[in-house]
Amino acid sequence: MVSFACFSWFVYTHGDDNNKEGTPNQQVLAGWKVWQDNNCQSCHQLYGLGGYMGPDLTNVATQTGKGPSYMEPYIKYGTGRMPSFHLSDTDVHDLIGFLKWVDKSGQSKLSEGMNQQSGSF
Repeated sequence: MVSFACFSWFVYTHGDDNNKEGTPNQQVLAGWKVWQDNNCQSCHQLYGLGGYMGPDLTNVATQTGKGPSYMEPYIKYGTGRMPSFHLSDTDVHDLIGFLKWVDKSGQSKLSEGMNQQSGSF
């Protein structure tokens, strides 16, 4: 019983240390709102959950050859398959902040395979 109580306390107080960022800041929360308001999950995935038209964006912020400077034009102007949502510069940077925060929270096994197949954001 004591072991269980100690273990429970440890899990409760330390939780999952994968996300060193802790509580999301205002930029992350604003980016999450942009993600939701524009229904990004209908085409894109986070952690393998969401639509299948676009790639899984869980780890796009740290993926080799990608990152914030790669994401910005795709988000701002769209592509052949991804429409331009006419987001403000603030919304674009908030969304990138959200995706960077998601990236630090874990990894998606689908992320690498989907991004290699699609060749674009």
